Amino acid sequence: MAFDGVMMTMVKKELIANLSGAKVNQIYQPARDELVFAFRTFDGAKKLLIRLSDSPRVHLSACSIENPPVPPMMCMLLRKRLGGARLVDVTQPKNERVLCLVFDALNEIGDREELHLYVEIMGRYSNAILTDGGDNVIDSIKRIDFSESEDRVLLPKMPYALPSMQDKLCIEEASVSAVCRRIIDLGGDDRAILNAVQGISPIIARELAFRAESEGLDAVIEALKTEVESGTGQPTLVYKTDGSPMDFCFMDVRQYGDALRTRRFDTYSELLDAFYAERDRLTRMRAKSADLNRLLSNTIDRLSRKINLQKADLKKCADREQFRIRGDLLQANLYRIEKGASAVTVENYYDPANAPITIRLNPAVSPAMNAQRYYKEYNKAKTRETMLTRQIEKASVELQYIESVQDILSRCEGEAELAAIRAELREQGYLRQQKGAVKRKEKPLPPIEYKSSDGFRILVGRNNVQNDQLTLRTAKKSDIWLHTKNIHGTHVIIVTDGRAVTETAIREAAQIAAAHSKAKDSAQVPVDYTAVKNVSKPAGAKPGKVIYVNYKTVYVTPRIGKQ
Repeated sequence: MAFDGVMMTMVKKELIANLSGAKVNQIYQPARDELVFAFRTFDGAKKLLIRLSDSPRVHLSACSIENPPVPPMMCMLLRKRLGGARLVDVTQPKNERVLCLVFDALNEIGDREELHLYVEIMGRYSNAILTDGGDNVIDSIKRIDFSESEDRVLLPKMPYALPSMQDKLCIEEASVSAVCRRIIDLGGDDRAILNAVQGISPIIARELAFRAESEGLDAVIEALKTEVESGTGQPTLVYKTDGSPMDFCFMDVRQYGDALRTRRFDTYSELLDAFYAERDRLTRMRAKSADLNRLLSNTIDRLSRKINLQKADLKKCADREQFRIRGDLLQANLYRIEKGASAVTVENYYDPANAPITIRLNPAVSPAMNAQRYYKEYNKAKTRETMLTRQIEKASVELQYIESVQDILSRCEGEAELAAIRAELREQGYLRQQKGAVKRKEKPLPPIEYKSSDGFRILVGRNNVQNDQLTLRTAKKSDIWLHTKNIHGTHVIIVTDGRAVTETAIREAAQIAAAHSKAKDSAQVPVDYTAVKNVSKPAGAKPGKVIYVNYKTVYVTPRIGKQ
């Protein structure tokens, strides 16, 4: 899949049709390599998404993107220079993956100025550069200095130059015969088409080669030229056999026949939203939660190693009775032990066969002191066993808590949920408050709400702190509480409002509980349920930890109901 030059041409025409004369209302920078421009148009508000990493592209988007509480420096610069500006033109050089957004803006003293925002969609070299009317760089998302490139430097006040162009033919400028001659000279196959025509991706090259076999190369190139010049095209999404999106392009795809399903969209922006929306959300959350994932993984590794070492020590304590037996036998046979002996053999009256046993002695001390030495070793082992048992239990509880946080983090969908997890970890002492950081009182998130097919409200906690709030404070004693059995997951409440809960509501709520757990990809997941009055929290327990009695278990396959 690739956001190729011709796809950008189609998007450019779409932007001109929708945003010409539109006024910049607000600018956001949700991530370092991502910009969102909110425009006011005669048809209402529209958002332009510019993404420069992990599937770089530019298009109108209807997706909701959460923004950081403090805007980055580049975002503040763009707001200062482009806030309230009007988009007057969108240009593109020769089907290249470079788009120039031309703005009519006002400077600090109220004079009009023309500013250009160049959006370069070129894989890992993608960039967004703001320039003045003379195309001198004001600033860019990614600065490039002389140590990185001698030919193309992107620093403030340096002149902007377009990236070097490939030696390919632009389908809008070259004649059909010239394009066909270049393709034939290069071999005539799909690779030749890819190397001859500017701005097409491999899927388009394969499609053109497939069509040329039956329609002829001249007819196929003529149709491509007409399609690109008119800017119509057919926004098409190709799906894998499992139903997941596989690829997209600006024309109908016939090369797969009936093996794969395709779907057409009304606009290219809708097509790109459909293809990238969920992938972007997961990528964005992975990037923003990377430090938390690292912290939780390291803590889990540390606790696991600690527990294994303590269990190994505890296993050694299992032989402590042998110390007591030797002490007893020595005490009973003091009269038989010669002073200065290094060992003694006595009858073991703890053995049913009364078999003899040889006991090592320290010849430097008396027989009685040797007996006391064994009693001391016994008491040390007994005390160590008690302490190790407590430490293992404490570390196991902590490990379960950290694993539950990691499970919740894996299902985190937004910045607010991520902030709640950070606040919880700071409160529990796993994260430090940064020096000089302003403590913000975040507005608490409401629980996720669903509705069963027979009308019962189903509430789902978003994190451990909210689980406690939901179960122990919000829910009434007659409501129904659900949780996956011995599997990390969230608390789920069926709000009964005094009605008798139905089997349908219990099953659907159990499916939701399984979907919001570590077993979300499994089948036949056990889910316990009971009245809220049977759920309590142990004193001093970690957030989210409860105990419950008088419960039943239902086995379900995870499924999300209606929100």
